[in-house]
Order: sequence, then C-alpha cells, then structure tokens
Amino acid sequence: MTLELSNLWTLLIPPIAGAIIGYFTNDLAIKMLFRPYQPKYLGQKQIPFTPGLIPRNQERLARRVADTIMGSLLTPEELQNLAKRLLQTERVQGAILWLLQLALKKVRGDKEQKTARILAEILRDLFAESLPRLLRVVARREDFLEEQINQIFDQILLEFQLTEAQARQFSNWLLDTVLPPDILRQAIIDFLTDRNIQVIDEGFREKTSGTYWVVANLFGVRNTLIRVRTFCLDEREIANTRLKELLLTLEVRNRLREWLQNLSLQNLPVSTVKQLRKTTHETVRNYVQAKGAELLQGLGESVDWKNVASVTLNRLQNSPAVTSSLETISQELALILERYLEEELEKIIAQVIPILSIDQVIVERVTMTAAEDLEIAVQGIVKSELQAIVNLGGWLGFFVGVLQTIILLLR
Repeated sequence: MTLELSNLWTLLIPPIAGAIIGYFTNDLAIKMLFRPYQPKYLGQKQIPFTPGLIPRNQERLARRVADTIMGSLLTPEELQNLAKRLLQTERVQGAILWLLQLALKKVRGDKEQKTARILAEILRDLFAESLPRLLRVVARREDFLEEQINQIFDQILLEFQLTEAQARQFSNWLLDTVLPPDILRQAIIDFLTDRNIQVIDEGFREKTSGTYWVVANLFGVRNTLIRVRTFCLDEREIANTRLKELLLTLEVRNRLREWLQNLSLQNLPVSTVKQLRKTTHETVRNYVQAKGAELLQGLGESVDWKNVASVTLNRLQNSPAVTSSLETISQELALILERYLEEELEKIIAQVIPILSIDQVIVERVTMTAAEDLEIAVQGIVKSELQAIVNLGGWLGFFVGVLQTIILLLR
C-alpha cells in the first residue's frame, strides 16, 4: 500500500508541478515586461532585467508606436478621408450656422457696445479716410460718374416738371421773399445810375425812327429815368405801394406760376439738352475733383458714427431678414469651403501634418507616461488575452507533466 501511494504521487507530481510552473512562469514573464518600474542595484551594480523590458526601452517603443501609427494608420490618405468625413457639407453648414447664431447672440448681449464701437471706427475710417483717398484717384478719370450723371439727367432732370401747387408755392416765394416791392425798388435805384441812364438815353435817340425818333430827340428819356430814380429814393413807401399795385395789375404772380409750371427741359432743342447734360457732368466732375474729398472728410468727422453704428446694429439684430438669411449664408459658405477643399485639401493636409507633429506627440505621450500607468493601460486593453497566455502556460505545463508521467509508466 505504501508503494502504491508512492507510485501514485510519482505519477501525479509532474502534471501538477508542470501546470504550476507553466502558469506562474508566464505570469512572471508578463509582469517582467513592466516590472520593476525602476532599476534595482546590488551595491554599485545594476541587477539584470531591472527595470522591466518596456520601461527600459520605453523611448524606442514610443518611436516604434509612432512610426507604426503614422505609417499604417494615420497616412496622408487616411487623414484626407478623415477630413472629408468631418468636413461634409451638412456638418460644415451646421457649424457655420451655429457660429453665426452665436455671434448674433453675442452682439445682442453686448452691453458694453464693443461691436458698435468697432463698427463706428470702421465707418469713420471708411468715410473720413478710405473713400476720400479713393475719390481723389477715381475722379481723375474722364468718364468719372458719366454714366450715372447721364442716367440721373435723363430720368429725373429731363422729365422733371413742377406741379400746379409747386409752381404756385415757388412763384409766391419768389415774389414775397426773393423779390418783394422794396427789393425791386432798390434794384431800380441800383440800376438807374447816371451812366446807365446816359447809355439808355443815347441808345433810344440813335436807334429809334419815325414818331419815336421825334419824341426821343425832343424829350428823351433821361429826365424821366432820373425822376423815377428820385421818386424811388424820396418816396419809399409810396414807391413800394405803386410797385405792388403794378405787380397785381400785370398779374405777374399768375404769369410767373404758368411759366414755372410749363418749364421743362424737354421743351429745349435737342442740341441744347445735350450740351446741358455735358455741362452738368463736367460741373459735377470738377466739383468732386476739387472738393469731393473734403466733403467726405467733413462728413466723416461730423457724423456721430457711434450712434449710427448702434442704430444700425439694433436694426439688424431685430431684423427678421437677418435671422432668416443665416441659414442661406451658412449654406453658401459651406459650399464655398467644399469647393475650396476639393482643390486644396491634399496640400492643406501635407502642410498640416508637419505642423501638428502627430508622431512627436505620440512619442512624447508614450515616453512621459509612467510605467505603472502604461501597464494598467495595456492590461486594460488586452487583459483577457494576457490572462489567456498565463492560463495557456499552465495548461502547457500540465500536459508536459502528463507526458512525463506517461514516459514513467512506459518505463
């Protein structure tokens, strides 16, 4: 019985010992990949196999990982495909629309009015600096504003005609404000100077004939004109009354109204209209050349651009057209970006790869990762596979032990 028990242990020990040795040997080998994390020393001499294989060659491993990823996984072609998937028109349109809506909300919530100040500076620079400089250059051209002025002349000035009410108001303004009786009386006094009276009298004597020649040479008009001037000077109120009565008697107001109402450039000869249009263009062009820049500068300096910018932004913020157009704008921008990327994506990726230095980032991340964290990360990824290797070692040791037992039995 004792012999049989001894023989039984002789047969059982090889499989059990093989399984234990295979199991723990593989487990030890896997752990030695990472451990110990730091080198160990015996006196001044470093103990072999310390630190573990991966910590000892971590930098070279990092370089191999980076080369593998960049050579097989993140190739320029794969990056282009990735960029195309990320930059699909729908995604880009959504991102642009979100940015536009975010910018609009930012403008609406801008209590410090930073956007208004920026827009005010842009408008001030545009009207006070940029446009005057541009105008000085463009106004030198011979055809400057020619088409625009001709269009305004043909469509507005040529067809312009006062209505009856406008003609009445204009004639009343001329007779009541511009040429009242007192102004007419003073104009008569200023006109009837001694020299003018002499010229009129001599002309009347020389150029009349018949009965008028007898009157002109016997009586003349000199004394009459002098008396008229004296009357206007000495009898001011009476002269004003007589002039007012004369204007009423002659119906000057009605005649002036009819003349203004019938006044139109279309009644002029064609040659006169063409010359007038040419003169208008030259007058406007010369004025713009001489004073246009100063006019714009004065406008730019006098206008309260901050208030204009605030009003403009408030109007745009509350405008339904702006809100409804954001989607259209984002779609158009996305299509423009898509067409651009179709031609330039390969060049952009080629320029981006060196800038991003993805391989260097991988090397730095792997190198800077602690060996303990690296072990945890690797085991987290292939934990079941590593355990399978350990179990496989145990089973191999067991089968080797069984084989030894069979050999012993055969002997």
